[in-house]
Amino acid sequence: MAQHTDKKPWPVVVGVDGSPCSQAALRWALAQAELSGSAVEAVAAWQYPEVYGYSYGWVPSMPDGGEFAKTAERALQETVATVRDQLDDPAEVAIRVAEGHPVEVMMDAGRNAQLLVLGSRGHGTFTGILLGSVSQHCVQHAPCPVVVVPQP
Repeated sequence: MAQHTDKKPWPVVVGVDGSPCSQAALRWALAQAELSGSAVEAVAAWQYPEVYGYSYGWVPSMPDGGEFAKTAERALQETVATVRDQLDDPAEVAIRVAEGHPVEVMMDAGRNAQLLVLGSRGHGTFTGILLGSVSQHCVQHAPCPVVVVPQP
């Protein structure tokens, strides 16, 4: 098991986007952290929506990045609370919200993790695929072991 210099185990990091798969991944991560005596860190990514240029006329305004970050943090807190309420005596969960594409955010979070836990599919656009693009990329390239929890 990976260790910090102060001998505490590195955290079990779980990607959470609010989808049923990410909720299952969070439940799995909490159980694994209890077994290994580790902390859990739930991570959510947010990014500005793509905006295409207008040839003329009014251009819609975008909310400031703080609003996107606050919305993502609120959604993450609600998902963590929902999952923790379903369990008996669950571990504490640290939350982190980061700006960026989910693949980049999860790869970065995996640098300081003993384990990266992801749902098999998130809120992506291709709902029929077996493995989502974020989990697929992380399985192939993450700097730590990856567990992919299937859709419940």
